[in-house]
Amino acid sequence: MILTNYNQIFIQDCIQGMQQYLDNGEVSVIVTSPPYNLGINYGKYDDTISRNQYLDWIEQVMQECRRVLSENGSLFLNLGYSSRDLWVAWEVAFRLRKMFVLQNVIHWIKSIAIPRSDVGNYPNILGDIAVGHFKPVNSDRYLNRCHEYIFHFTKKGSVDLNKLSVGVPYQDKTNVTRWKKGKGDVRDRGDTWFIPYETIWSSEEQRPHPSSFPPALPAMCIKLHGIERTSLVLDPFMGIGNTAIACLRLGIAYLGFEIDETYAAVARQRISQEMEASKEKKTQHDC
Repeated sequence: MILTNYNQIFIQDCIQGMQQYLDNGEVSVIVTSPPYNLGINYGKYDDTISRNQYLDWIEQVMQECRRVLSENGSLFLNLGYSSRDLWVAWEVAFRLRKMFVLQNVIHWIKSIAIPRSDVGNYPNILGDIAVGHFKPVNSDRYLNRCHEYIFHFTKKGSVDLNKLSVGVPYQDKTNVTRWKKGKGDVRDRGDTWFIPYETIWSSEEQRPHPSSFPPALPAMCIKLHGIERTSLVLDPFMGIGNTAIACLRLGIAYLGFEIDETYAAVARQRISQEMEASKEKKTQHDC
């Protein structure tokens, strides 16, 4: 059965859901963050299965993702790691090389600290920089984990991107006219993205989901691929709905699957609130 209406979250296994609802090549962009196989307490999903079981399962999910992704589509796969298990994200990436081309590796920077002495001659930066949030590692052996990966997969490795849609202003304004491909005061952001969380909860018990990316992350991925070339965004692991929130803000159709009824309920509530807020802004603007 193929859908005629999008903008839905199905409480369903994503493999079964994609097989049931999506045609070949129907999806423009996939943005998702699957379980990391690090023993995280997701609720309904068991994140403690063996590594081989996990990799086999991820491969099955991604085979179905490849089927529904358009020939010029983009798959943005967010994966983290733990101090004791640094390989898990790359083990997934290696499994996927048989079905995708790894076109870009983006580093999602959650927190960064830069002493003023290391900045160089930038007049707009007056002091030390320490921004973002991270969970401290209580060990003398490991560094605090301040980033995660976003693997950008495509079918052939030849998808053109709208890099300046997520670009940043030049710090050194003499570079504005120096480069042939320069288009005003904006440059390619590169493969390091500082994306802070919108809200940091005070304790684990207050988190609606133990491991989710902020809406800004899928929004940047979608814009990088190209909003004008994106008709449908899929998140096979929708969680609490941040990909859907990003799509609502960009005016793009979404579809998602989530096996946990609690997370799906939170997602639907947040989507409803986002839609109401959007209506209020439109009403105020019209007035």
